Amino acid sequence: MSDCALFYKGSVFFGFFLANETLPSDPFWEKYSRIPDCYTSLDQVTEALQRAGLESSNLIIGVDFTKSNLWTGKQSFNGLSLHHLSETKNPYEQAISIIGKTLAHFDEDNLIPCFGFGDASTHDKLVFSFYPDGRSCNGIDEVLARYKELVPHVQLSGPSSFAPIIQKAVEIVQNSGNLYHVLLIIADGQVTACRSENMSYQEECTIKTIQWASNFPLSIVLVGVGDGPWDLASKYDDFLPLRRFDNFQFVNFTEIMSMSIPDAIKEAQFALKALMEIPSQLAAIQGLGTPDSFVPQLRSTVQLLL
Repeated sequence: MSDCALFYKGSVFFGFFLANETLPSDPFWEKYSRIPDCYTSLDQVTEALQRAGLESSNLIIGVDFTKSNLWTGKQSFNGLSLHHLSETKNPYEQAISIIGKTLAHFDEDNLIPCFGFGDASTHDKLVFSFYPDGRSCNGIDEVLARYKELVPHVQLSGPSSFAPIIQKAVEIVQNSGNLYHVLLIIADGQVTACRSENMSYQEECTIKTIQWASNFPLSIVLVGVGDGPWDLASKYDDFLPLRRFDNFQFVNFTEIMSMSIPDAIKEAQFALKALMEIPSQLAAIQGLGTPDSFVPQLRSTVQLLL
């Protein structure tokens, strides 16, 4: 059993999949309908998601607090830390605000579990809740307010791994009775890599966790802020095998927001790129036979996508 499997052995099901090279495969590779790229406002993107059959998004947010945030804004954020706080929203605040506005219509209880990772207390092993008692934030405004309260007190560190936040999201999905959720990960760079051609521990754990998470009704959206690089994240999006459905979407926030178009259109384009695969993911999730208790919250209109 690999080190990655040993670290996560607290979950028998999880440990089983990390200890084996392959996952049970199912024919969910075909592409379903996506939202077309033709919108100029967040309201239009929201309406498109409604037509696609999304009823409840159950948003979960994960924020990257690795030390590289101090320098990966050199080109894209005037040399400031990507977590720099001022009257103008930093890239993290912008991404949270835009996605939050778009998905707010689909959040029935308005409760958003929020977590940080990569700081000096969690490194690449754990996540920390935005609140010490583990409670969720009540709406996007509270998410942003609590983020601002936390930033001055968080010690940036590393290394970077998305495995812990994905594992936490799956835990939330399981505790909800396997209701559909969307995990929004906002990060300044990709997973810590080895200088050699070998895969790093963090890469191995992240890849296997994404594969394992495809057994659950969870869409993972990775938003890349700052200067990157993002080549590995793009591979997770398009070339990661052994998944029961395409559960991962990468969006280059910096690239979209640097376009020479009106701000409203940029925001709509970002939200669209982040969420456009949800219709096809919902359709694929409906075909998943496991876990046995999985009952997705979809309208009958999603059947039309199959």
